Amino acid sequence: MRVGLVCPYSLTIPGGVQGQVMGLARSLRRMGVEARVLAPCDGPPPDESVTPLGNSLPTATNGSVAPLAPDPPAQLRTIRVVRDEHFDVFHLHEPIAPGPTNTVAVLKSAPLLGTFHRAGHSTAYQYLRPLVQWVANRLDHRCAVSENARRLAADQLGGRYELVFNGVELTAPSAEPVKSSHPTIFFVGRHEPRKGLSTLINALEHLPPEIRLWVGGDGPETSRLKKRTADDPRVEWLGRISDLDKQARLRGADVFCAPSLFGESFGVVLLEAMAARTPIVASDLDAYAVVARPERDALLCPPGDAVALAIALQRVLFDENIAGSLVESGLDRARQFSMDRLASRYGEIYTDLAAGRRIRTPSLRVG
Repeated sequence: MRVGLVCPYSLTIPGGVQGQVMGLARSLRRMGVEARVLAPCDGPPPDESVTPLGNSLPTATNGSVAPLAPDPPAQLRTIRVVRDEHFDVFHLHEPIAPGPTNTVAVLKSAPLLGTFHRAGHSTAYQYLRPLVQWVANRLDHRCAVSENARRLAADQLGGRYELVFNGVELTAPSAEPVKSSHPTIFFVGRHEPRKGLSTLINALEHLPPEIRLWVGGDGPETSRLKKRTADDPRVEWLGRISDLDKQARLRGADVFCAPSLFGESFGVVLLEAMAARTPIVASDLDAYAVVARPERDALLCPPGDAVALAIALQRVLFDENIAGSLVESGLDRARQFSMDRLASRYGEIYTDLAAGRRIRTPSLRVG
């Protein structure tokens, strides 16, 4: 079977959906599915399974900036690929996002599966409802990666959605851990208000001087927050890092911190930390609590509460029993969300769609 995985976001810019698409493609190929990724790329594509569709344009969305490709040249490239290559099924990730996913839906040269990732608020759903509903109605089957994502799509678009999950690659290539001689916290993500990096920096005021903080990523808040910490030797700014660098830091850190305030759909990065055997402190968001069970797989704190965050970080950093328990439970939890399990379910859906059958009862369950 030949499946086209269509991603609206540039694969050369780190992001949750991009990581899911590439990881899913690798798992599918191990299963014997011929999976090809169609997506924008601002530079060389990450591997030979990718068909690049052109550069992206930064687009404000959901309190962030997304690297989308809604321009005519990208759509013309998409049309050529769809017409020149013969796919049995197209799997559209974020099918409503402007760009290649919309174009493939309009052309509809093969059955369409759509996976909805976004949670929170969507300007496109609000102001372009007739258009996005028309696109959604082109889909032959719809999935959502979380209850929040399902609720947003169902409220705005109607229709039925199979609840799946985002996966983590338990067998993904990993780098040697980067170690520190000090107790170390690791943060990685876009530096924007909803990710809560400012709260984490505030929490440093309540942590002992031997603590170190690694900050990965960049964004609109980087300059301001760097100035705030200019005189604090505990903070190391890593800039934008590769997936291998992220793995090396995850494996070397004493705790991973995800202090997001809102707008999260699914805690993929928490699963990555669990798979790397790193204990987690995160905000008590619905999207995180579904993945990381409180006090079992992670310590969860009220969003925006720097004092509570500092207390939870100290518990993990200075109590080996707590850290060890979180790691053991977290690794078991990550196995439940393995990318191979997710790929197996999607493979069942592809087979039914390609054969023109009704989608069989889902076999995917996570406790």
